[in-house]
Amino acid sequence: MATKNLSLVQRLTAPTSKFFRIIRNVGLVLAAAGGAIIAAPITLPLTLVTVAGYLTVAGSVMTAVAQATVEGE
Repeated sequence: MATKNLSLVQRLTAPTSKFFRIIRNVGLVLAAAGGAIIAAPITLPLTLVTVAGYLTVAGSVMTAVAQATVEGE
């Protein structure tokens, strides 16, 4: 499969290497943990909520980038 001329849908559905599958899963865990802290029904220190926001963004970006990589040459 030529990886240079893939559409976005083809790229996202193409096989991903093992390394980037691990990165994707770590990103999902970080995003979920950050979201759980932000949505906690108790009052948390502002620093913890700020860090949770950064975790959510970092996890989301990690997941998106890792999912867009394809196994190729």
